[in-house]
Amino acid sequence: MMHFEVLDGDTVEGQRVWTELWLRWPKREIMAHVEYARLFARPGERTVCAVGSDAGGTVFLPLILRPIAAEQWARAGECRWDATNPYGYGGPFAWGPGPRDEAAFWRLHSEWCSKEKIVSTFLRLSLFPEQLACLPQDASCDRLNVVRKLAPGLDAIWKEYDRNVRNNVRCAERARVAMEVDRTGARLDAFLSVYGETMTRRDADPWYRFPPEFFTAIVERLRGHFAFFHALSGGEVVSSELVLCSEEHIYAFLGGTLARAFSLRPNDLLRHGVVTWAIAEGKKAYVLGGGHEPDDGILRHKRSFAPRGEVPFKVARIVHDQSACDELTENRKAAAGRGGHSWAPRPGFFPPYRG
Repeated sequence: MMHFEVLDGDTVEGQRVWTELWLRWPKREIMAHVEYARLFARPGERTVCAVGSDAGGTVFLPLILRPIAAEQWARAGECRWDATNPYGYGGPFAWGPGPRDEAAFWRLHSEWCSKEKIVSTFLRLSLFPEQLACLPQDASCDRLNVVRKLAPGLDAIWKEYDRNVRNNVRCAERARVAMEVDRTGARLDAFLSVYGETMTRRDADPWYRFPPEFFTAIVERLRGHFAFFHALSGGEVVSSELVLCSEEHIYAFLGGTLARAFSLRPNDLLRHGVVTWAIAEGKKAYVLGGGHEPDDGILRHKRSFAPRGEVPFKVARIVHDQSACDELTENRKAAAGRGGHSWAPRPGFFPPYRG
C-alpha cells in the first residue's frame, strides 16, 4: 500500500521530515535537499516535496509551486498553480529494495494536483536514470550534457582529455597558477567578483545574476555539500567555480574567469584540479553540464574534458489539466491583445502559457 504525503519545505516540521528522509537515501543528491530547493523559490512560491513510500522503497519529488496569479496577464481571482523542480537535475528520485508501486504514486500525485489546482509540472531529470522512478509519460531529450566519469583514475582521465586541455593545464602550471579548494566560503568575495565580471562580459540572462545573498545562503545552509575551487595568479583569484557535492556525484554549478587572465589558461587547470580532488574524495562522476545551444562553444569546451561523456539531458512535460492549460494560454493571448500587442506560445516552451 503506497503512503503519499506532501512535505511543506517552508515550515520547520516539513524541513525536519524532508531532511530526515533525504539522509536515509544512500545517494543523497544535493538537488533534492530542502535547503537547495528553497534557494530557488521566489516570493509567493511554495517549496514542497511529494513523497510516496511502501514496502519497496521511497519516491521523492521536490517541487516549487508557482502561483499563476503572480503573472501580469492573469485574470482577477486566478487561484491556480503550476510546478517545476528546483534548478538543475531533479526527480522523481527513488530508492529502496523494490519493487515500488510507482503507478500508485502517480495516481495519488494526480489527485493531489487536482485538489491543489496545479495545472502542469515541468521536470528536469537526473542524468543518472538508475536514480529515477518511472514517469507517467515519456520524457524527451532537451539537449546533451557532459559527465566526466571518474572510475578510470587520474592517469587514464588525463590521457582522455582533449590535447588542448592537457596543453592548457601545462601552460597554467608554467605560469605558476595555483589551485585552492575552499570548503567554507572563505574567499566568497573573490568568487563574487570573478563571477560578476563574467556575467557582465557574457551579457548573461538576468536569471543567472544571482545576488550575494544567494551564495551566502549556500555557504550557511549547505555546509559540507559545496566546494569553491579557485585558480590564483600572484595570490589573486583569477578563475573560480562553485561545485555542488552529492554522495557520489559533484556538479559544476556557477563560476567564471577574469578576461585578463585568459592567457594563463586558469580554467583548464581549475577543472583538472576538481577532477583530482573528486577522485581523492571517492566520487564517481563530475557533471560539467551542457551548453546554451546544441554544440556551442560552451558544450565543446566541456566535452574536451570527457570526449565520450555526452549523455542525454531529459525533461518531462506533464499536463494535469489540459482545459486549464488551454484556457490560460488564451487568457495570456487576450491580455496581450488588450494591450495592443500580439502574443503566441513560443514553439516547444512548456508550459505554453509561460512561453
